[in-house]
Amino acid sequence: MIVLDLACARDHRFEGWFASADEFDSQCARSLVQCPVCASQEVRRLLSAPRLNLARAGDPAPKLPVPVPAPGGSPPSAEVAEAMHARLLQMARMIVQQTDDVGERFAEEARRIHYREAPARGIRGVASPGEVAELGDEGIEVFAFPIPDAAKNPLQ
Repeated sequence: MIVLDLACARDHRFEGWFASADEFDSQCARSLVQCPVCASQEVRRLLSAPRLNLARAGDPAPKLPVPVPAPGGSPPSAEVAEAMHARLLQMARMIVQQTDDVGERFAEEARRIHYREAPARGIRGVASPGEVAELGDEGIEVFAFPIPDAAKNPLQ
């Protein structure tokens, strides 16, 4: 198993795990590799250092500090942007794991839950701007959180 550092056409950086470099090339040729942030299939391999797993199985993973952008409105550094993308993807995966996908029936199911006609639970799905406005008028709080395709599928 090898871990490759990858980037898409928009320069979103991410890792990919493959059986071999040939397997990476094969999957790219079949359009199976895509950016987890924007779903672009224009993926290139970056130079990467070898990865050594020196931790023992019982050792906790080290906590890495999350860079905080400097005040003043300046654009975030590449390091900060990469950390933000990773956090957003992590949040998207948590939402997918902890909610039921009701698809196009989102507004209907949100009402059923709100009016206690269905069990209370977290749901996600699709609603038009008009449906979202109607839900808000009824006192039903919803929020939009775009979930990239990569967060909807299990990690491999």
